[in-house]
Amino acid sequence: MRHGISRVWLAAALVVAPPWADAQDYPTRPVRVIVPFAAGGPADVYARFVANRLQEVLGQGFVVDNRPGAGSVIGTDAAAKSPADGYTLLLMSNAHTVNESLIPNKPYQLMRDFTPVAAINYSDLVLVTRSGLPVDDLAQLIAMAKSRPGALSYASSGPGTPYHMAGELFKAMAGVSILHIPYRGSAGARTDVLGGQVDMMFDAVPTMTEHVRAGKVKAMATTGLARSAVMPDVPTVDQAGVPKYEATIWLGLMAPKGTPPAIVERLNAEVVKIASNPDVIRAWKAQGATPMTMNVADFTRYMNDDIAKWARVVKISGAKADQ
Repeated sequence: MRHGISRVWLAAALVVAPPWADAQDYPTRPVRVIVPFAAGGPADVYARFVANRLQEVLGQGFVVDNRPGAGSVIGTDAAAKSPADGYTLLLMSNAHTVNESLIPNKPYQLMRDFTPVAAINYSDLVLVTRSGLPVDDLAQLIAMAKSRPGALSYASSGPGTPYHMAGELFKAMAGVSILHIPYRGSAGARTDVLGGQVDMMFDAVPTMTEHVRAGKVKAMATTGLARSAVMPDVPTVDQAGVPKYEATIWLGLMAPKGTPPAIVERLNAEVVKIASNPDVIRAWKAQGATPMTMNVADFTRYMNDDIAKWARVVKISGAKADQ
């Protein structure tokens, strides 16, 4: 009788235990966060922010490892080949969901080789031009591009990145021809637009705001469906003459497929706590970023939907990985 009662209590304990009960000791050593983008861009900035917060609450180092190149493929492939033990994470963006259709022959498949962990945040982009370009608004920019097909140029952080796809979507919807100049990371692209070597680029609002305020570049439009709270005087692309245009950059975490579900759930819970913190919400809002809080199942659905969305955009725009 006593043994039967013990078994009942054990079964009950397993039912009510939190989903990460067998991951209470995780992590016991430093965790590597691979960022497949160059240092200085929004992916790197928010990766370090989240890594620092996770380090504080989990008591082990979360070390950011920047591995840029090939539109995020190099670093992502390294993460895919890492042990599925919870000690390697991937900081990913919608560059990854784009690449599922833009680069079909890459050495990994996102939803086959990785497990979604947690969404982090999203930001609108802003289309800026070099300060010396003789245009004052989006209508003038479009008119110039139409009068000089292929003469204007736009920079991006590499093929398949949100900056590239925002540009290709803009070209398709505005009916203009603008030369794409890909860089290894957003920092190089930004530097050459600020220096006047390239005519324009789409960049994340949190990264470009101060340059706009300092007059180093001119803001033509932001890419959300509503005006950015950080740039309320700047119209959206939709408002400025390209109806229904929308493009953002969003960030999240993934882990190699096979990572223990208990660890995935614990990491998700901790990231959701970070993104739900009122101080974090205020700080990110001031930068132009909006927290995204989803459980693992919802984030998985979100990613599958985004892969399908960008497959349609790649088809409509005719974008190529080598553009």
